[in-house]
Formats: sequence, C-alpha cells, structure tokens
Amino acid sequence: MSMKTLLSRVLVVAFTLSFLNTSILADQLDFNFKNPAFSGNGYSNHVLSVDQLQSQRKKDNEADAKSEKAAAAAERAEKNTVINKFIANVESRIYANLSKQLVDNMFGTSCDSSTTTCPTSGTSNIEGATIYWVKDTTTEIITLTITDENGNVTSMSVPIGDFVF
Repeated sequence: MSMKTLLSRVLVVAFTLSFLNTSILADQLDFNFKNPAFSGNGYSNHVLSVDQLQSQRKKDNEADAKSEKAAAAAERAEKNTVINKFIANVESRIYANLSKQLVDNMFGTSCDSSTTTCPTSGTSNIEGATIYWVKDTTTEIITLTITDENGNVTSMSVPIGDFVF
C-alpha cells in the first residue's frame, strides 16, 4: 500500500468518525406552539390578558358614549334657552315675511295700483344665497331659481293658473 492510499484511508476514517461523533451529540428537535392558546403553556395568563384588553376597550367605549351624550345634552340645553328660542322665533318671522313679499310679487297680489303693472322678475340675496324669479306671461309659469353660496342650484316651476282658492 502506498503512502497516499494509506493517508487517504486514514482521512476518510477520521472524517467518518468525526461525523458519527457529531451525530451522536445532536439533540432531538421538538416543536412547540408559541401561542399559548394552542400549546397550553401560559394559557391562563393569555386568557387573562385578552379579558383585560376586552374589558378596557368596553370601558373606553362606554366613557366615549357617555361624553357624547353629555355634549349633546349641553347643546340641546343651549338651544332651549329663552333667548335662543326668541331669536329663532324672530328669524322665522322675518323669513316668513320675506317669503310672503316674494310670493306677493311673483303672483302679482301687490302690484302698483296706479299703473296696474306687475313685476315680471326679481332678485334677492339672503345669507349668501341668490334667489331669482321670473314670470313668463305667455306660458303663465313662474320659475324660481335659488343658488346657494356653494353654487348648488335649485329650481321650481309654478303654473300661475292652478292656484285658485
């Protein structure tokens, strides 16, 4: 046997023994779930933590609802003061009077008696909204156009002859 062959056999035996020795020292692989709901280890602490989180969330939601209720009650109380009721009533009467004047002009119930002419159109600005009306005497239709401050347009067409009481 040559020296090379002997050396190569010794090396093969040495590597084999070292590999076998390493295999013998290896530990067994074990699998465990990290979540205690599956493994059972620390399950009571897990359940307790989840319950505490749910309980705290419920208390926070109840506190939020209570504060919203209190804010709404305060707002209602503010609106129901005597002075605020008075202001709302005055505003309502002013708007009612303005709308009555507008309707009287539209339907000709307040025409100038000396000339017997009635206006055929009119424009008014109220709180940023433009109210324009025009009477078409041939079709006997009044068109009312309201444009709010955002540019939204609402139109109504009212036939004149249908309002007989």
